[in-house]
Amino acid sequence: HMTLGERCFWNMARKNQVNGFRFRRQQVIHGFIADFYCNQLNLVVEIDGGIHEQQKDYDQLRTKIINQYGIRVIRFTNEEVIDKSDRVMEKLKEVARS
Repeated sequence: HMTLGERCFWNMARKNQVNGFRFRRQQVIHGFIADFYCNQLNLVVEIDGGIHEQQKDYDQLRTKIINQYGIRVIRFTNEEVIDKSDRVMEKLKEVARS
């Protein structure tokens, strides 16, 4: 089941709402399950909840491994996605433009 933050992100990103790019949920990327993935942008989007405070080292290692395959990883907290969705959308559009 998706967290509230993940549901909010999915509502923003689904149906190609980020500059026409398609995101997939729960995508397996080199042995890891990414919250969201956009193949056209080679971009993983992770929505971090409280558990991520306790696993920062694991998340950093995971990001490093995924980056080695040329895939960028960006992270947002649940709170950012829920309370500052306009900033999250702007960041996604900025990444899509670059």
